Amino acid sequence: MRVLVVEDEEPLADAIARGLRREGMAVDVALTGDDGHEKSSVTRYDVILLDRDLPGMSGDELCREIVASGELTRVLMLTASSSVSDRVDGLSLGADDYLAKPFAFPELVARVRALGRRATPAAPPLLTAADVELDPAKRTVRRAGGPVELTRKEFGVLEVLLSAAGSVVSSEELLERVWDENADPFTTTVRVTVMTLRKKLGEPGVIETVVGSGYRVPDPAAGAE
Repeated sequence: MRVLVVEDEEPLADAIARGLRREGMAVDVALTGDDGHEKSSVTRYDVILLDRDLPGMSGDELCREIVASGELTRVLMLTASSSVSDRVDGLSLGADDYLAKPFAFPELVARVRALGRRATPAAPPLLTAADVELDPAKRTVRRAGGPVELTRKEFGVLEVLLSAAGSVVSSEELLERVWDENADPFTTTVRVTVMTLRKKLGEPGVIETVVGSGYRVPDPAAGAE
């Protein structure tokens, strides 16, 4: 899941980003409304955490821009006010959810995950291919019934590939969906991660390389038709 945190209180923004990264999410940070607008214009985020009180472009203005773009991006508004009128105002702008500060971090994670599920086409509770089974909620992977221990990035790559249901996923898309803006697009990060993922999944191999295009996990059901 790719998340953008737009929050002008830098310590809070960094704390949220660190916490969400520990949950396996790719997180970018913007400290002003203008920076948030620029980043959301060039990158498709699943969820944007948006503070209402921002320098430059206000959170309200940015929310309107995001909604008007027609993207599936979901907006979770953050504010220091917990009044009903503020919640109504935020939701009326097109925000999908609203959370008042201070908040419990586990609640924030739960809301982000719930919004993330709405930002993409509905996926089954378990992602499977052959004898590989990935549970997005429990963050577990099993092969032939046995557990497979993966890093957060390996898990993210496998989740994206399985969600593609047999379609090819480019290295650029994997980099965008699993890593954050600090990833160097000219490194071999994706290739190395796929290589270690293949080793951990074992034989027979389930991830195919499509030369010049990317990677895929073939859909057994499609092959049976």
